[in-house]
Amino acid sequence: MTHEGPKDLTLTTDRSRPNPGPGEYLIRVGAAGVNFADVMQTRGTYGGGPRAPYVAGFEAAGEIVGVGPEVESPLPLGTHVVGAGPGAFAQYMTMPAAGVIPVPSGWSDAEALGLVLNWATALAALKPLGEIRTGEVVLVHAAAGGVGQAAVRLAHHYGARVIATASPAKHDTVRALGADAVLDSAHPHLADEIKRLTGGVDLVLESVGRATFEASLSVTKPFTGRVIVFGAASGDATLTTHDLIFTHQVQVKGLHIGALATAAPSLYQSLLREIDTLIDQGTYPPGTPRVHPLAEGPTVLRQLEAGQTRGKHALDPWC
Repeated sequence: MTHEGPKDLTLTTDRSRPNPGPGEYLIRVGAAGVNFADVMQTRGTYGGGPRAPYVAGFEAAGEIVGVGPEVESPLPLGTHVVGAGPGAFAQYMTMPAAGVIPVPSGWSDAEALGLVLNWATALAALKPLGEIRTGEVVLVHAAAGGVGQAAVRLAHHYGARVIATASPAKHDTVRALGADAVLDSAHPHLADEIKRLTGGVDLVLESVGRATFEASLSVTKPFTGRVIVFGAASGDATLTTHDLIFTHQVQVKGLHIGALATAAPSLYQSLLREIDTLIDQGTYPPGTPRVHPLAEGPTVLRQLEAGQTRGKHALDPWC
């Protein structure tokens, strides 16, 4: 691999089945989730690696077929779970047992993808970090993506006025999720248009980075407004202390759901409990990912990188 993007990924058939280590399950992967972090890994820009060569992917749902040592109160073999771990773009992977949750009753493996990453990220950005309140104005960038769609649904559910950005071909999809207005993410005067519609935004979910970051800061209400940053699909943006003091007096918070799960496990578990409630209420329906054969992974990642996808995509390692 040369860190030149998804084209570096190759399908191999000569790897042996991994063995679960301490605190791990061995999972027979039913479906693997595709995320922008997978693109970042192929570019060498994902924090903490991995270094090539590696087995790509880190989100999957599937069946527990093995249990490593030191797993407390292990789930029975045959239980279908969803979680994260390295090497998800494979027929078998190991997964930290502490981070898995059972696939909701009646859901397929593919339908459960996004639960521990996309929906947990959207919920964390909106509630414990974003402190969303009924009647506030929430701006969701990349609203047609996996996290974006979950965020639009949730913000609408919590009583916010939702302004979303997406490419024009995806606007109908985003409106159907509950967005009050959808703007072209490439609008040359995006900030002016948002201010015209809202007068100022209470909460921004920022996952695009360089292309939208300045607009996000400029439309956020001074002092009371919050910007939650959990992605940089268009590249890194720069924010200085001078900016925060003299130009954009806003609250900026960073979010990485894996880091949150590790650093604040009780908070992460509270997110999962709330997601259970949202599922029971019907607010969070089974996912509808577009499922591709594993061999099409590089193509799907190239499309994701180019902004040509909408919603959740998944890979099936058995076809």
